[in-house]
Amino acid sequence: MKLNLKTLGIFLVAGLLLVACSEPPEIAAKAAKRPDFAPYMGADNGFMTKNWTPGNLQSWTEAINKRNQNQSEYSRVK
Repeated sequence: MKLNLKTLGIFLVAGLLLVACSEPPEIAAKAAKRPDFAPYMGADNGFMTKNWTPGNLQSWTEAINKRNQNQSEYSRVK
């Protein structure tokens, strides 16, 4: 009888572990991708960076390049 309860316990733990690993995929990642909307079009609100106007590809590219340079540890150390 103990062998059966032990085996049942092992199967129960294994089943719980398998259920925990079967998480559904994230839906927000699919919703964030909008192929009909160019990234440089943006939104005209208070959360934009300075010197960037929505719809201007050149100013958007400059803002992205400046942001990337500020995130580089090599340029921040100098």
